Order: sequence, then C-alpha cells, then structure tokens
Amino acid sequence: MVGLTACDKGFDEMNVNPIALTAVDPGYQLNTAIVNTAPGYGNLSYETTIVKQMITPFSGQGSAANFNQDNRAVAAGNWNTFYQSNIKELADVLAKTKDVPARSNLYNMARIWQAYSFMLLTDTYGDIPYTQAGKNYLEGIATPAYDTQESVYTAILSELDAASAGLDAAKAKVASDVLYDGDVPKWKRLGYSLLLRAAMRLSKINPTKAAEYVAKAVAGGVMQSNADNAIIRHNANFTNPVGSQLNGGQSAFFYLAEDFVDFLSKTNDPRLASIAVRYVGATSGAQQVESRANRTPASQIGAPLGYDNTTISAAVTAKKLASLWDYSQLDRTRMGGLTAPSYLVTYSQTQLLLAEAAFRKWTTGDPATLYSNGIRTHMQQLAAYGTSSAVPDAAITTYVQANPLAAGKELEQINTQYWVASFLIGPEAWANFRRSNYPILTPNTYPGSDLKTEPFIRRLTYTDAELNVNKTNVQQAISRQGPNLLDTRIWWDKK
Repeated sequence: MVGLTACDKGFDEMNVNPIALTAVDPGYQLNTAIVNTAPGYGNLSYETTIVKQMITPFSGQGSAANFNQDNRAVAAGNWNTFYQSNIKELADVLAKTKDVPARSNLYNMARIWQAYSFMLLTDTYGDIPYTQAGKNYLEGIATPAYDTQESVYTAILSELDAASAGLDAAKAKVASDVLYDGDVPKWKRLGYSLLLRAAMRLSKINPTKAAEYVAKAVAGGVMQSNADNAIIRHNANFTNPVGSQLNGGQSAFFYLAEDFVDFLSKTNDPRLASIAVRYVGATSGAQQVESRANRTPASQIGAPLGYDNTTISAAVTAKKLASLWDYSQLDRTRMGGLTAPSYLVTYSQTQLLLAEAAFRKWTTGDPATLYSNGIRTHMQQLAAYGTSSAVPDAAITTYVQANPLAAGKELEQINTQYWVASFLIGPEAWANFRRSNYPILTPNTYPGSDLKTEPFIRRLTYTDAELNVNKTNVQQAISRQGPNLLDTRIWWDKK
C-alpha cells in the first residue's frame, strides 16, 4: 500500500501537457470570427448567381442557383460556417469580456461582429436561432429555439446602436485586431454603417422604424472614406476563398453572367476592364491560358443563365464563340486572385444607402451627390486589387458625369449601382436585390427549376442536419414562416 501511494504521487501533474493551451485570448477569437466571414464557394453557387453576376452552366455537385435548385449541401454553407465558428466564438468572447471594464472595446467590437453575422444568417434563412444560439458549451443548449426574423432584427438594431456608442477611443486598444488594428473610431464607423444597412432592410416592412434607425446611424457617424472599408486581407497562408476556387479545380467552371457584363458594357463602365478577362477562342479549360487573354471591354461576352453545359451550345453558336469556355470570366489574376482582398462593408455601399435614405427624406444630404460619390469611390476601391485594376481618374469622372441621378429613376439607379458596388459580396447583393427590387433582372428560365411560385430564389432552406437534430424547433419556425422552400419570402421581403 505504501508503494502504491508512492507511485500515485505526482501522477496528475505528470499527465498534464505543460505547453498545451488552457485558455484562448478572446481577441484572437474575434479575429477567427472576422476572417471566417470571407465569402466562399457558396457565394458563387447561390448569391452571386441569383443576382446574375456569376454563372456556371455545369451540373452535378455544384448545381444550385444556376438551375434554381435546392442543393442542401451548398445551401448549408452560411449556416455551418457562421454557427459552427462565428457565433460559437463570439458567444465565448462576449461571456469573457462582458464584466471586464478594461476590455470594453473588445466586448463592443464582438457585439458588432455578432450582429453582422446574425444579419447575414437571418437574411439567408429567415427565422433563426438567436437568443439561445452559441450557448451549447456555456449553458448546455444543444437544440436552440428559433426566433422570428422580426425579433432578430429588433435585437440587431439595438445591439449595433448600443455597441457602437459604447466604443471608447480613450480606453484600451485591442492590439490584436485583424480588421482595423484596434482603431476604435473606424470600428465605431463600421458599427454605425452596419446600423444604416440594417435599418434600410426594413424599408418595405417598417419604413417608420427604418427612418428612426437611419437617423441614429447618421448621428453616430458612418464611414467617411475608403480607408474605413471592412476588408479581409489575404496572403499565401490565408488565401481568398473565392480565388482558391477560381485558381483551383473550379477555374473553368464559373463565368461572368450576361446581365452583369451587358449592363457594364452598355453604360461604358470602366470597371469592366478591371473585372473581366476572356480567353478568346478557347475550346476547353486547358486552353484558358494567358496567351489567349483579352481584357478589352469591347471583347467581353457574358454567359447566359437558363442553360446547362449541353444546352448552352445554341447560345454559344449565336454569339459565334468557339465554345462555352470562350465566355468572359472574373479575372483570376486580379480581382479573383489568391491574395485579392475580401470586402464586406464599404464606404461606397454606405454612400449609396445614404443616397436612398436622403431621397426618402430619412436623412439630410443631396441624393445626387451621394449617388455619384458612391460610384466614384467604388471605382477608386478597385485599385486595391493591383495597378492593372485601378480605374483612371479621368475615366471615373467621365462615367460619373455621363450617368447622373435622373428624376423618376432614383431608386432604380441607386440600387443598380449598389448591385455593382457589391460585386463578389454575394449575400449583400442578394439581400439588397430582394429589399429594393433592383436591378431589374430577367428570371433564370432553366427548365429544371425547384421554384414553385417566385421567379427568383427568396431564401435558402434549413439544413438537413437541423431538420434531423433540432426538428421540433425547426418545424415551429417553418409553420410560422412558411414552407422550407426557395420561394418562401422572409419577414422583411414584403411583396
């Protein structure tokens, strides 16, 4: 017995890894949630295709909005990404910092990013877990209840308002911050710009409340220049998710949509030269090489929706193309590059939202000036993709002067430019398209559509995993919101 006791002495200490992490700094957890937000594969398959900016005619595993089909494996992308990482990490950050005055800036930054994450989730799916979300580890809630989208938006507006106001530049800087390097004024402007975005979502369903929160956002102080843009910067170790797809096995699959290319072409928009490349005469993906590359705007031809890779042959012949591989693509050496930045919230978008708000008399300012500034600053923003993507100042001025805000077409013009300014930010482009009903797009007429009552996809469906594991709560949401279909409109998407 004496010998056994002696053997047990120090046993616990011997079996503890002395270099293993026992705690994670919440600042790094916030960074994880931020970088995890970069749009990825699902952004190409659903959101950017729904709004007719990108398209693939190929079927199989990637079948989604290109055929208006409910591919649960792809539709689950935002759900899995945000709930399994963002919401979980942010719930822990908030629990760790809520009652620590020295970390109040980190606490409020996490509240802003959590509101952003929940906004993207609810805009995608409608009713979602909110109040009980991310609390499995903290409180043992494994099957969270679903909140109505209306209540989620009420909470998002309140959180963004309070968190933005709570940021204090006189308090400790969050030195590890990957987004703004701890710059509190920039975080504050981001928070109020997101508040403006969230407020404008209510323009159809509750214009009174929309106007109230637009006023709060403007009073708080929104983004002032492109220096305030919320950007995820990529490098060789953390590549752009979209760029990784377009420079990997998906390089020959995705093309610029006809509607997007035609709009830029017809308006002589200089941004087309920054975005597009066409491998002229290519008859296979292997022939999409630099020696065939043509980046001249006049040579660009967008791919039409409504076809698959076999039926598109008629459209190919009509355009006198060598094959479907001859259509224009997002240039994967520039905007679609491995190290291209991912934009999430921009000054350009903010200016265009203010232009609409001013037109609606929800804030002061000249709608025409705000509109022109939104266009100008998006064109200037493209320089971040490299010198070959920069739009010359003279070309910017020429375009802005040739495309003023016209009486009677204000909402259409503002929101069509928002569509362009949100290129590659698929969730935002799709949300604003549903909210504003602009740009005016023709529906995707693919004959195998899963849509029953709507010409465009209005939401993505709940995941099969949720339907199996959290069935009772999901079914309550479905009975309240409507069928778990692509046609079902979410709360703020009023006809």
